Amino acid sequence: MAVAANPMTPRAERRSFQRVKASIYGRYMLHDRSEHTCRVTDMSPGNVALKAEKIGRMGERIVVYLDHLGRIEGRIARILEDGFAMTINASVRKRDKLAAQLTWLANRHELDLPEDRRYERVAPANPLSTVRMPDGGEHPCRIVDLSASGAAVETAARPPLGTQVFLANLRGRVTRHFEHGFALEFSVIQDPAALLAQFG
Repeated sequence: MAVAANPMTPRAERRSFQRVKASIYGRYMLHDRSEHTCRVTDMSPGNVALKAEKIGRMGERIVVYLDHLGRIEGRIARILEDGFAMTINASVRKRDKLAAQLTWLANRHELDLPEDRRYERVAPANPLSTVRMPDGGEHPCRIVDLSASGAAVETAARPPLGTQVFLANLRGRVTRHFEHGFALEFSVIQDPAALLAQFG
């Protein structure tokens, strides 16, 4: 795994933070609470460079939700030509977890892991279902694909990233929006046979 000292970190931290080239998609929220799409270009447990739709101000607090990695927060440390770099405010435990996740992402090609999926996804035979929001409201949906770890659904509902929802009786968290719906990650890994019995 090729790594390099990151110029965004103080000199004393450069020995402990290693950055990796990555292509991870997500969304971020600026101080004005507007949400925009982004893509990680490189990242370490201490900072991240994002290709972003809208660039905030130096020092502005940012909350980011990234595929595979979840929620991170910090402040804009540098303005880039097509985005910005931000520091990551996290506990030692969170940084250790990020380091392990980044190592997995960096090595997935060598390990012959799927490009963007941890579990095989299938299109269910019975795709029509419902999603239930925290307020109890239910919305019809069509399951685009499904795996042991999550699902993508087409629906008119657009809950904020991080919202806890139910797909039928399966609890999950909204991780990504797309044009006609959203993706969710189940709170626990599901048994593929049970999923097929329910939706297959």
